[in-house]
Amino acid sequence: MITVSCIIPAHNEAGRIGRVLDVVQNHPLLLEIIVVDDGSGDNTAQVAQGRGIRVISLPENRGKSYAVAEGIAVATGSHLLMLDADLVGLNDDDITALIRPVMQHQADVTISLRRNSPWVWRFIGLDYISGERVFARGLVAKHLGEIRRLPHFGLEVWINQRWIAAGFRLQVIRWQGVISPYKAAKIGRWRGLQADISMMCDIFRTISLRESVRQIICLKRKIRA
Repeated sequence: MITVSCIIPAHNEAGRIGRVLDVVQNHPLLLEIIVVDDGSGDNTAQVAQGRGIRVISLPENRGKSYAVAEGIAVATGSHLLMLDADLVGLNDDDITALIRPVMQHQADVTISLRRNSPWVWRFIGLDYISGERVFARGLVAKHLGEIRRLPHFGLEVWINQRWIAAGFRLQVIRWQGVISPYKAAKIGRWRGLQADISMMCDIFRTISLRESVRQIICLKRKIRA
């Protein structure tokens, strides 16, 4: 039987995480929701706790990879739903669409393609670094130490490596009504640009540019209609 634990890493998302929690906290396909407050300077943890959501609070900002590892460490579902805390326009049907292909054994893993994903990802039909995905917990549960040592935003491409090695069947779920706010809109243009550059540096500290291209090609070949 497939059961799904939802892990939401969050850093200074008090003003946005509530919208996401509104959708997931009573979703019938989710066994549990785990918010990992990644050393926030605002009341992100209190917003989640006020809704009865399980919260893991980190004393300092350790980055997304570390935060997700802490969530995986306590998750009990057979599968994981990774979800960003700042999504706008998310609804019940989006969550169902991401989980159902795995639950019905139509695919081994799923990944979202948001409405405002970079145009090149929408053009090729794959956002290979999307933060919203469903996969078996067993794929990563024995590697938490390695995940904690990854660069802050190296997790998604690290997971891709495991998917490709396992030959998993992939289904891309187009979230036509969902956007992820640009960092510039959240923290200002200059700081947002710095954050975007830092994220890309983390990705290419985890894998090379050549490996990045290989991942895209390999994952495209694994997409199920």
